[in-house]
Amino acid sequence: MRIALVRLAVGSLAAMSIAASLALAADDLEKLRDRQDRVALEKSAAALDAAAAKTPNDANSWYRAAIAWSYAAEVATELRDKANAQTAAETGVKDAEKAIAINGKVADYYRVLGTLCGQVIPANPILGALAYGKRAKESLDKAIELDPKSARAYVARGVGNYYLSANFGGGAENAMKDFRQAISLDAKNADAYLWLGMAHKKLKQNAEAREAFTRSLAIDPDRIWARDQLEKTPAQ
Repeated sequence: MRIALVRLAVGSLAAMSIAASLALAADDLEKLRDRQDRVALEKSAAALDAAAAKTPNDANSWYRAAIAWSYAAEVATELRDKANAQTAAETGVKDAEKAIAINGKVADYYRVLGTLCGQVIPANPILGALAYGKRAKESLDKAIELDPKSARAYVARGVGNYYLSANFGGGAENAMKDFRQAISLDAKNADAYLWLGMAHKKLKQNAEAREAFTRSLAIDPDRIWARDQLEKTPAQ
């Protein structure tokens, strides 16, 4: 009996250790994205994928893996590696779909699915828009329906519109509406200011773009891409 209890305790400690590692990995993903550490992001995503496969009925495990793939796709896009961006995004789509299949009432699951679908588009603008544009919009609209006060959902929908051409219902001006709504809900959302700056820059509104990038960096000074965008945007 004593041996059995010891084994049980050891097993429980091991399980707790794994859970703690997963939680730590999830908490660190944003920092890895900020540093553009693609190698670490891809390793984290693969590890979270493997962990989710061992608990296939845990929707949150698939969600965490999907988030990791989304950040990996985001960084690959920033580094202009379209092939890896598309691969990471499409891998994450599958994980997000699994999370929703288990629990279809969580706004963040739809948010990450919509984000991932949208991330395929810049890697493959025409075919990506045809295959994933509608899914991205529907998923993000669902996320906002479930949680209308989610600033992150508005940012995600805005990013989708930023990459989607006006012919498909997107465009920078439509994207800016979502970024401004996100800021109204969360004035400390660095991503909302970063992408608002990207939209202004796309419209050649450089002064406004620089102001938005500066505000983003004031909130999240470690974001390499925001700093790069500020440096590359002329004052006028």
